[in-house]
Amino acid sequence: MTTRLPLARLIAAEARLFLREPAAVFFAVFLPVALLLALGATIPGFREPVPALGGNRVVDVQLPAMMTLLTVVTLALSTLPTALVVYRERGVLRRMSTTPVRPGTLLAAQLVIYFAVSVVSVALILVLGNAVLGVPYPRALGAFAGSYLLGALTLFALGLWLAAVAPNSRVVQGAGSAAMFPLLFFAGMWLPRRLMPEVLRRISDLTPTGALGQLFTDAFAGHPPEAFHLAVAAGWAVAAGLAAARMFRWE
Repeated sequence: MTTRLPLARLIAAEARLFLREPAAVFFAVFLPVALLLALGATIPGFREPVPALGGNRVVDVQLPAMMTLLTVVTLALSTLPTALVVYRERGVLRRMSTTPVRPGTLLAAQLVIYFAVSVVSVALILVLGNAVLGVPYPRALGAFAGSYLLGALTLFALGLWLAAVAPNSRVVQGAGSAAMFPLLFFAGMWLPRRLMPEVLRRISDLTPTGALGQLFTDAFAGHPPEAFHLAVAAGWAVAAGLAAARMFRWE
């Protein structure tokens, strides 16, 4: 009970702090949902069957997969590392190391909150996409859930590594934003992976977001996950997690 109570209190306190940041709530929760609904409703081609997608519509497969990825990338590479580095700069983590509530407890609370926020956002993507645009739920639901858990683990590990190496909050914000755009590009956010030149697609296959984007897309289309993409995502999770654990500084 003595360890659970501080964690529960920290989760509640950190959740209140997160909800007081309208920009974080907007970009992580509402922007992906709004983009799905707006693009799906206003671009006629997104609602037409595409042979390359097995006769599925872009709004049924590609678009919800990318919005799901956008949610986790935003939280993992922007919100989480910035919050941790700000706490380190302000001495919060150092002061906590002298109390019964260790800094690791705060880290656990942060991860719980951001994962829960990502789940809420993805649930809104699925439910509102289905209700407004008729987007079917992922046809391979089990594969989607497993890929999503792996994706969250991979990207949050990358976010922790970013927080470990960034010297201050200004650097971590810039680095997170700079990393997001190429990672989302290789995922297929602006140029679908199936349309990429062979060289770009091979590079994409080896990036964490490229592998995860393909896993999400396959799940929405009803295809089983490919072992190669699972291995790439898992490899990034292990490598980033070990690097973050080795390099993370509490003060």
